[in-house]
Amino acid sequence: MDNVIIIRYCELFLKGKNRGYFEKIFANNIEKALKNTQHTLKHISGRYILEDFNQADTENILSTLKKVFGIHTLSVARRVKTSLENIIDCAKETAKSSGTFKVETNRADKTFQINSMEVNKEVGYQLLKAYPNLKVDVHNPDFIVNIDIRENGTTLIFSDFVKGAGGMPVGTSGKGLLLLSGGIDSPVAGHMLAKRGMTVDALHFHSYPYTNLQAKEKVLDLAKVLSQYTCGIRLNVVSVTHIQEAIHKNCNGDYMVTLLRRFMMRIAQKICERHGYQAIITGESLGQVASQTVEGMTSSGQVIDVLPILRPLVGFDKNEIIERAVDMGSFDISIKPFEDCCTVFLPRFPVIKPKLADVKAEEDKLDVDGLVAEALKSIELIEL
Repeated sequence: MDNVIIIRYCELFLKGKNRGYFEKIFANNIEKALKNTQHTLKHISGRYILEDFNQADTENILSTLKKVFGIHTLSVARRVKTSLENIIDCAKETAKSSGTFKVETNRADKTFQINSMEVNKEVGYQLLKAYPNLKVDVHNPDFIVNIDIRENGTTLIFSDFVKGAGGMPVGTSGKGLLLLSGGIDSPVAGHMLAKRGMTVDALHFHSYPYTNLQAKEKVLDLAKVLSQYTCGIRLNVVSVTHIQEAIHKNCNGDYMVTLLRRFMMRIAQKICERHGYQAIITGESLGQVASQTVEGMTSSGQVIDVLPILRPLVGFDKNEIIERAVDMGSFDISIKPFEDCCTVFLPRFPVIKPKLADVKAEEDKLDVDGLVAEALKSIELIEL
């Protein structure tokens, strides 16, 4: 008898002839997540088995695997060679000595001498004999003894199902570049796209010395949290101080946020072109702040030629976003009081419904291409 962890995937079972492609990426992501932990990963009949690990690492392994997208559920199980005697002995070790229970059997090995219902009855009977304080309750039991009789001559016996992260394996749905601020929203947006299988890297804009280095450290901490779900992350850090100074000096200050957003999109598009990203991801939520009106998003998106702009939070309210930030572990970092670049030269009454003609008239006062080129020279790449 040995202890293993059963890993069950989500949507991959829906894939047809190319399911092997998705399974390969899924397995690679598990291996990356556990690269510092001794283990062996094996694939059997639509699930994976993790074995040969130190039992003292079990909780840390489960915690890590719960952040791997594509995992539906996990179970810590005991594995025995298939025989009714072994199954009964193992079930006794798995069961509690009191309370209510039921037995559920999956007989994948149809050559096993008795069917699932008969296994349930025999194991249940033996548990009642061994533990007089147990009672059967098939409708609402305190615990379940699950028996999975596999085709390879082994049986897995376990009690609990641990919920996984769900979604699709990261790396199966293209590459996106996330505009990562120090706020609550953008890490959640990146998390949501990674859950749908997108490889997510990040771009952060800073305005040093108007913003301090603690603001940058905050973003690094957010990127580290996100990287636990994205199998690592490449963070591009770009200075837009000169752009804000140019806008402040030459343009109507009420257009600061609108113009800055357009520069951010241009810079993001250039980085996407250089590195093969297929989409720009933002944490925008309709109506949340002045720049996130339909007119504001139209203005910023108008400078993008080909790439889609993905806004997974566009229909979410703030409480929904906060709940997701808490669940993924980024919220406490996001609320640290270090300001980002969008607070620099912030107008008292920013334009909330900018007209493109007016925006372009203000933008004509600037050397747009030169300012973008200067920003691209400042890129600092950090790999997490």
